[in-house]
Amino acid sequence: MNDGPALVLALTVWVYWFCVGAMSVRVRRRTRKLAGIVPSQRLEQWMGLVWVPVVLAWMVLPFLAATRAGGPFALPEPALGAPWFGLRVAAAALGLVCLGFSIQAWRRMGRNWRMAVSPGERTELVTGGPFARVRHPIYALSIALMLCSVVIVPTAPMLGVAAVHVALMLVKARNEERFLAGVHGAVYDDYCRRTGRFVPRRRGRTS
Repeated sequence: MNDGPALVLALTVWVYWFCVGAMSVRVRRRTRKLAGIVPSQRLEQWMGLVWVPVVLAWMVLPFLAATRAGGPFALPEPALGAPWFGLRVAAAALGLVCLGFSIQAWRRMGRNWRMAVSPGERTELVTGGPFARVRHPIYALSIALMLCSVVIVPTAPMLGVAAVHVALMLVKARNEERFLAGVHGAVYDDYCRRTGRFVPRRRGRTS
């Protein structure tokens, strides 16, 4: 069995993390330091111990679901029929859109992109493009891609991976906000008042 939506998702996730890996190599070559790639904060070090297997599972589970007809990693029978199959096709298309917008956000960050916070290093505060109304568009898109993954591959292992990934995204976003507030001070505080964490902020609402 070769399931189309799961194969598209697998390719999307592989390209996503290939891009992250390529950007990490570029940062390493430019700075000649591991700062910004390997976490130096204790919190992010602990998060990394969980995140690496989560990412590996995210890359593998869609492929297993697409190619296996039985077992705990295979797609449940209802997911292969209507109307769920149509929903899975739509989620696969949305996943590609999330990848495209993620690449746009990465390009907007440019030389300021880092995998981890870098105490002692001051980078430019990016507030234009997709960052004009949302503080963490990359994380928001990553969460959206993960939710698409659960729709496409509705298995217990994928649901577990999604729960951990979303929780880590929430923790990492808050941790970065504390770090950036310390680096950029009042400028970042004003930026936070104008923007939402993962979705555009409505007037009169803080997040």
